[in-house]
Amino acid sequence: MDPQHIIARLHANTSIFKNQLILCEKEQYLFKTKPNAWCLLEIVCHLKDEEVEDFRTRVRHVLTTPDRQFPAFYPERLPEERQYLQQDFHKVLNQFLEERAASVFWLESLQNPNWEKAVQHPTAGPFSAKKLLVNWLAHDYHHIRQINAIQYDFLKSSSVEALNYAGKW
Repeated sequence: MDPQHIIARLHANTSIFKNQLILCEKEQYLFKTKPNAWCLLEIVCHLKDEEVEDFRTRVRHVLTTPDRQFPAFYPERLPEERQYLQQDFHKVLNQFLEERAASVFWLESLQNPNWEKAVQHPTAGPFSAKKLLVNWLAHDYHHIRQINAIQYDFLKSSSVEALNYAGKW
């Protein structure tokens, strides 16, 4: 897939995230389908952290210093360390949207980047800038799907109306 198309999709997904989440109220963004599942607040915090500390940082790293190892990043620790559930949902959502705009601006400003440049990951093998870019978009799609599922489950649990007329989920 062409990197410019991926960048355009990352930009377009900004609106998808915003439109899916901007109207959420506390009951909805704290709703969990299961006790150990993530709620929308945790997802938004994760998206912001991944945007800044994983995808943008690592793509930049591969393009500029491919001879060095990736900077350490442990996303599985962050929900507790950064107290995701105590964060202000709308503030974090706006931070994520601003960071996504900064990422897209940076990506679009690159002059003839070598997307095939790669870093040797200690356990996962070579990671090219293009592989990271494609996975950045896949990460978006993963969480868009997850957000849709939570929104549907919240509607189902908070509505007294049957949802079968809408179609099979």
